[in-house]
Amino acid sequence: MQRLPAPLQKIVDQFSALPGVGPKSALRMALTLLKWPEESVRSFGRDIEGLRSALHICSRCCGLADSDPCHLCADPKRTPEQLCLVSEWDSLMVMEESGIFKGRYLILGGLLSPLDGIDARSLEMDKLESILREGQVREVILALGSTMEAEATGSYVHNLLTRSFPDVAVTRLAQGIPLGSELKYVDRETLKQSLKHRQSL
Repeated sequence: MQRLPAPLQKIVDQFSALPGVGPKSALRMALTLLKWPEESVRSFGRDIEGLRSALHICSRCCGLADSDPCHLCADPKRTPEQLCLVSEWDSLMVMEESGIFKGRYLILGGLLSPLDGIDARSLEMDKLESILREGQVREVILALGSTMEAEATGSYVHNLLTRSFPDVAVTRLAQGIPLGSELKYVDRETLKQSLKHRQSL
């Protein structure tokens, strides 16, 4: 393969470092930039350069925002009685896209995973306790997924609240059979969770 000019190779290498972008895709992206008008490329570069300085971590929910507090935490229409715990910012975005939840959020910054060196001190547990001490939250909703790490994190939070905040209810997102699916195609673990978290009619 022909050797790329050094400046182009440098950009290809940078794009290749992004998740889900291979060398061929990175090259296509770099070549596309070369086809853009010069001012558009320069503007794109300035936007990337300013990304870190323009974004903040919300002091309330620990989400990415261009203001502090973020627009969700600053919204007076959102109920402070419900606090939804998510592991990462993209999970918050998925919850918001549904348009259903009208409470507040806290992004933990990951899930407990001792094998990876992630313990409770690595997560926003101090922030959680600080919010709960304010006395407004009546329900903590665990929206952490159904992995082993999510289960461990959920158990930790449940134990913490039972011990230190007994008046705060702990709930989790329902788990089980997806809407529109047939029982014969459901995997064993999903079926197990469906039976465990069955609901009254």
